[in-house]
Amino acid sequence: MTRFTTIIPTPSDFKRILLILLGAMIYSVNLNSFVYAAGIFPGGFSGISLLVQRSCEKFFDLKIPYTVLYLSLNAAPAIISFLFIGKKFTLFSIFMITLSSVLTDALPQFELTNDPLLCSVFGGIFSGMATTCCLRADATSGGTDFIAIYFSEKRGVDMWNYVFVMNVCVLIVAGFLFGWDKALYSIVFQFSATQVLNRLYLHYQKSTMLIITEKPEELYTIIKQMTNHDATKFVGTGCFKNSEKSLLYTVVSSDELGMLSKALKNCDSGAFINVLQTKEIFGRFFTKTKD
Repeated sequence: MTRFTTIIPTPSDFKRILLILLGAMIYSVNLNSFVYAAGIFPGGFSGISLLVQRSCEKFFDLKIPYTVLYLSLNAAPAIISFLFIGKKFTLFSIFMITLSSVLTDALPQFELTNDPLLCSVFGGIFSGMATTCCLRADATSGGTDFIAIYFSEKRGVDMWNYVFVMNVCVLIVAGFLFGWDKALYSIVFQFSATQVLNRLYLHYQKSTMLIITEKPEELYTIIKQMTNHDATKFVGTGCFKNSEKSLLYTVVSSDELGMLSKALKNCDSGAFINVLQTKEIFGRFFTKTKD
């Protein structure tokens, strides 16, 4: 009985469902407008699905529904995710994958513009927004996102730029089959999506905080309670007033930075906080596991 309690919906899950609904709608509308209008290929399993679908239609005159291809490709990653990442996370992801693929087949295709560059840039922007909605709901749109999250959880680094490189490999195949202009515009699409994602979703990015304060114990308590991260205290002398100061050194996830900084300043308005972008860390770092 206790084995299945972790996948029973809770009141907080309604917010996740709303975010997934929004992400699935943006995802499917984006495919049926910008992506289809320009004939470009998004990265990941959605790009592979479109590549197979268009190849079968072009070379074999065979129309395969997008839903069938996309769900088939995501079957194995979903099983791995269920076993190694999180049960609820995987179930919400399957909900997103199923809903977005069904909506893609159900909604009509339409053109907002047939300019391939505009389609690539704005299609990438909307793709990044759809993926961000899913990730903020502690879910994923499937495919290479499963891979990125798995390695991000294991290694503690942001893997989205590595996923971009993998997606480029898929687009090279598309270039051989459908022309290099489509492949190159698709790379612009994927680059735009990756940049939007890096800006909007900061969970796997790290920030170093250097905090000079006269209330080190109070500020450390706030850091510990809000982030579950530790800190190191250094004691020194402030040269301006020749008074004793403490320096707290800590590393937190970048998405925790805004609320944490506000709480620290509310506790000690005179604190001096310096924030540095952290490229990579080695050692123990607390990461909240997926449910």
